[in-house]
Amino acid sequence: MFIQTEPTPNPATLKFLPGRPVLDDGVLDMPTREAAAQSPLAEKLFDIPNVGGVMFGSDFISVTKSDGEWPQMKPAILGAIMEHYMSGAPLIAADSAAPAGDGDEFFEEKDAETVATIKDLIETRVRPAVAGDGGDITFRGYKEGIVFLQMKGACSGCPSSTATLQHGIQNLIKHFVPEVVEIRPV
Repeated sequence: MFIQTEPTPNPATLKFLPGRPVLDDGVLDMPTREAAAQSPLAEKLFDIPNVGGVMFGSDFISVTKSDGEWPQMKPAILGAIMEHYMSGAPLIAADSAAPAGDGDEFFEEKDAETVATIKDLIETRVRPAVAGDGGDITFRGYKEGIVFLQMKGACSGCPSSTATLQHGIQNLIKHFVPEVVEIRPV
């Protein structure tokens, strides 16, 4: 098994590509050891010193460090990923509840059509781009022209995330949905 690594715009996050599917649908963000209890692989990764977050995507695993240096951490992370895949163990524990959602979305019913357009733009244009960088962005709400998005994986805590939100995503959404005045992270 050959696992590739890719840097992300967030220097604290590295993307690992095991060369096979990781998660069938969506993403699973585990920013804490407690959240990692639902996955044997995530638990093993959190056992490595200085691992501060793990996110699974369709074909990648993003690992965020809380401290330390990648040259010292990478071998242990690669070993844990390889050992997991070679063991045939499930990615998600069988006795684990379904991954918890990020909370309820909020918007007024009169804005449902606007929200549907915003969500479509996020799904088709934004999420594929940020997944390429080892992260994810999801819609959380819309109120009075302000779109609230949640940043995950490499996007969470990334130094360039503000620029991505303000210049990239905000400009894209405002172009297609003129009533949007601002994008904010939650």
